[in-house]
Amino acid sequence: MKKMVFIALAALVFQQWGNINEFFNPPPDYAAAHGGKVILYATDWCGYCEKTRQYLTSSDIPYHEYDIEKSEEGKRQFDALGGSGVPVLLVNGDVIKGYDPARINESLD
Repeated sequence: MKKMVFIALAALVFQQWGNINEFFNPPPDYAAAHGGKVILYATDWCGYCEKTRQYLTSSDIPYHEYDIEKSEEGKRQFDALGGSGVPVLLVNGDVIKGYDPARINESLD
């Protein structure tokens, strides 16, 4: 019985490692380094990344973009934020995964 509890606990920790790590090691304020409120971590080929770019541009939201396949710094930050797919946005310290205009607006307020 103790082995099963240990295995279940180990699996839970493994699944939540990104959240646990972020709690003990919060990401630095990457946006402040770029003088903006929004950082987009994306790729050239991603359709949702393109939709996110179009949304930010049409909404007059200034942003800094890292192509995580071309920028080592961008990839490092993407990994530190727990990125597993693109796009990932850092908006006023909030990590937004995927194309989500409502969350972007909410984080900007």
